[in-house]
Amino acid sequence: MPLIPEEPQIHESAQGPRVTPATGRTAPTPRPVPGPRSAAMPRPGIPGPRPARPAPPAQRPQSTSGQPRTARSEHRSAPQIQVIPAPADGALDAADEAVDLLLDSGRAPGDILVLTTGEQHPWAVHELSFGEAAYWAQHDAGDDVFFAGAEAAGRVEPRPVVVVAVNGDVDDVTTRALPRARECAGALLIVCGDPQRIDAVLGASV
Repeated sequence: MPLIPEEPQIHESAQGPRVTPATGRTAPTPRPVPGPRSAAMPRPGIPGPRPARPAPPAQRPQSTSGQPRTARSEHRSAPQIQVIPAPADGALDAADEAVDLLLDSGRAPGDILVLTTGEQHPWAVHELSFGEAAYWAQHDAGDDVFFAGAEAAGRVEPRPVVVVAVNGDVDDVTTRALPRARECAGALLIVCGDPQRIDAVLGASV
């Protein structure tokens, strides 16, 4: 019995993998990750009401073996240090601008850690209102810019870029936080504040 010639059509419909349209890796903007920078566009304000942020359960082990480890091996050579002169009451704004420039230049949000020596950054205050566990879960996830007070400098994991806002008195907390920030910075340490005080602290700890 002659076969009806339908099989060529079946072969033709199964054309090779046609999944070339944007796999998601071609995000043109450097800040595709939702988080503090996108939510806090008007810088002085605190991000408005946000949907409950899912705490990433499976990513905690990654923070001890994944990204921080690369930062540690990278950190063996001393990071480049950049000082941005700013008064104490303008250091936070200077740090925010530095973060914006880093993101605009293509730095991944998860590469950046921001420490404040005086008042907490508004983002940190906002996130801490949901509880310490949720706040530190975002740190452990390591996929967004993270803001912390200098007193927590011993708890944060290394990241390629650390930005410090010296927005308080240069006291014991600041004196301990700056050298710790330099240890955490894999490639770049940016310090916003009084250059003479910053040099005095970092110079004494070399």
